[in-house]
Amino acid sequence: MSIAFVFPGQGSQAVGMGKELADHFPAAKAVFDRAARVLGQEYVDVIFSGPEEKLRQTKFTQPALFIVSMAALEVVKTSPLKPVLAAGHSLGEYSALCAAGAFDFETGLNLVKRRGEALQEASDKIPGTMAAIVGLERAKVEEICAQAGAQGVCEAVNFNCPGQIVLAGAGAAIEEAVRLAQAAGSPKSVRLNVSGPFHSSLMKPAAEKMAAVLEFAPFNDAAIPVVANCDAQPTQKAEDIKAKLLKQIDHPVYWEETLRVMFAQGVDTFVEVGPGRVLSGLLRRTDKTKKFRNIEDKKSADALLAPAVSS
Repeated sequence: MSIAFVFPGQGSQAVGMGKELADHFPAAKAVFDRAARVLGQEYVDVIFSGPEEKLRQTKFTQPALFIVSMAALEVVKTSPLKPVLAAGHSLGEYSALCAAGAFDFETGLNLVKRRGEALQEASDKIPGTMAAIVGLERAKVEEICAQAGAQGVCEAVNFNCPGQIVLAGAGAAIEEAVRLAQAAGSPKSVRLNVSGPFHSSLMKPAAEKMAAVLEFAPFNDAAIPVVANCDAQPTQKAEDIKAKLLKQIDHPVYWEETLRVMFAQGVDTFVEVGPGRVLSGLLRRTDKTKKFRNIEDKKSADALLAPAVSS
């Protein structure tokens, strides 16, 4: 068995996420306590108690997802499961890099806080939205983006799995793209639970703001390769990690390619570390032969740890 850990990104958040882990696993609770000391209790309270409107604000969502994923990781560390690769979807890439030792928890917290603030500021100044287009080939989606581009920026920004591509851009352009996709036979278009046109060229101001933050942050070489969003290549060198994190902000996420690179490296079992099962669903739609597990609450944690207990 060859294992990869994967970490979810924005859109997987839910009020109350991680609460069962904190209540039942001291190692997880310690993560929330550390986060409160670094960022303030407000950032933990919004995770456990909401309100949802506040949690959905990017400046809170991003630290929240990172904190919950790191809490789940601490529980996984009590098992014998050892990854040979890691990856994270969008914001989740920071969780994957922290898990791989590229930076410590406190550095990661401050990075995702600054990233969330930069994305929130850019989104407030240049509003936009995102939508998932299901059931169309990549070439057709790109053709639709070109047509809808007459209404404003419309870009394919997440290549998630066969038949699922996420668009981002100006509101009118995205609405037109959804209409065109439905006319072309798309069976489903889903608005995402996010507050901006992430990974599109509209996020360039956020990338500019994060450049100095990343430049001066203390990074290490990763202990295991982390497959980067922006080019789907395993990456370990600190300077390469920084450059790719910066590029990630206003460039597409190549998640399907990321999975296929991990397949080619021999990975046959994936553990989704953090809230939701979005990445497990994308894996299933990419290759049903691969095994997947997740950890987000007491039930899933007990199931993940059970083999270690029974042996």
